Amino acid sequence: MSDKPSVLFVCVHNAGRSQMAAGWLRHLAGDAVEVRSAGSAPAETINPAAVEAMREVGIDITDQTPRKLEWETAESSDVIITMGCGDACPIFPGKRYEDWKLEDPAGKGVDAVRPIRDEIKTRIEVLLADLIPAA
Repeated sequence: MSDKPSVLFVCVHNAGRSQMAAGWLRHLAGDAVEVRSAGSAPAETINPAAVEAMREVGIDITDQTPRKLEWETAESSDVIITMGCGDACPIFPGKRYEDWKLEDPAGKGVDAVRPIRDEIKTRIEVLLADLIPAA
């Protein structure tokens, strides 16, 4: 049993927003937080514009693959952050939920994805400060 918090990012395709959020949290938290991501209807591959936008800030998400949201993954997560998955996201009593209203990067070029990436970083920094307060 681990004492570190687990965070699950969920969006529809698990190819853009949730992958960028997971990338930011892994980058900023190191191994202090267990990071998971999934989608209600996962795509075949990660959005290339999201990959490029993250590469520009030194974060490589090319090794990630879209995954189907599994009930057990959500149930075992401490924090569940949804990004437009609607009714497909399971609800568990006692879990911390946040719904981040973010533009969907699907079908957009890297110029349009950069502001989404940057907004996600800001939200991750706030989340991380709450999950692991400074000593």
